Amino acid sequence: MNYWFLMTGASVALVGAFFHGVVGQKIYMGNINKSELEALTKSLSLVSWHIFTIFLIVSAITLVSVAYFPFFRIAAYPIILANMLGAILFVFLGLGKHNALLSLPGAYLMIATALLGGLGVYL
Repeated sequence: MNYWFLMTGASVALVGAFFHGVVGQKIYMGNINKSELEALTKSLSLVSWHIFTIFLIVSAITLVSVAYFPFFRIAAYPIILANMLGAILFVFLGLGKHNALLSLPGAYLMIATALLGGLGVYL
């Protein structure tokens, strides 16, 4: 176990959650609210947006918990895997018809969290 890798991974996730939840929401929902989408679609879009924010917060809390209580290390594995798969999804879609995804921080945030969490658990 490496405390500093785990805490750095948690910090990346927490800072990402703040920017995603506050700054990102203003930009994203500003665009969504200007669109002609139905009200229900706009509401579901907001919920979907913040599910990722919640995921980042849960990632941070989990990595901090494992850093302080190493016997909980098994809790880090789903967080590491989910972040890795999320990053792969961003890249896979970004290399396809959704090139704009590669310019967003999501993939980089998720790969950093997964990598730092993995290093923290294995070193």
